[in-house]
Amino acid sequence: MSSFTTKDLKDVIRDSLGIDEKSDSNINEAYVAQPKKYRLKTELLSDATKVAHLELYDGYIKEFNRISAELDAVDTTAANANHSKFRSLKIDETYNLNAIYLHELYFSNISDLHSELKMDSLSFMRLQRDFGTFDDWQRDFIACCKASRCGWAVTGYSTFLQRYVNCVVDLHSLQVPVGFYPVIVMDMWQHAYYRDYANDVQTYVVAMMKQLNWYIIEDRFEKTERLTNALRS
Repeated sequence: MSSFTTKDLKDVIRDSLGIDEKSDSNINEAYVAQPKKYRLKTELLSDATKVAHLELYDGYIKEFNRISAELDAVDTTAANANHSKFRSLKIDETYNLNAIYLHELYFSNISDLHSELKMDSLSFMRLQRDFGTFDDWQRDFIACCKASRCGWAVTGYSTFLQRYVNCVVDLHSLQVPVGFYPVIVMDMWQHAYYRDYANDVQTYVVAMMKQLNWYIIEDRFEKTERLTNALRS
């Protein structure tokens, strides 16, 4: 990872885009994302798929940083709901930011060659509690994967329902529940599986679920518990 500070990166991106100093009508809200390194050890995905997928992830980061820098220079006084540069950039900002975050969650929670889920783990107990049985969670999660239209299947904690639920996210930013903290993420864009599994979505999903990294997932459940306790207090 680069040792650049956020300010350094923002300045580099602005210079590459030819963005001048901001006027009083502009704002300073830009974020900067930096790529994380992932080693996908699984043999259930080809090397070609892994390389292409990681390159796609890097592309979302570059696009997000470009959009974010442009937001620092856009004239906010011209914003409107019909058509405006500010509105377009804000929509694209969310799309690319979600793409980054969802990919990072997915890369982290797959590819464990020694995948093991213990029945006394928080992950197992919470999924069993909220879905009836662990097998019921699996069936529902696989159904969400098959129902996704180029997007994601996600298990997460609903702060409104105060329980874990599965949801289908189309693209990166459609049907995302409000107040939802993700703990298990499966990429259902065709680039994630088509080269290796063609149209056999279920075989791809089952293969990835066999190598879920329950150590990472358990940590997410524990963070969710702390989040839940904080919200209740």
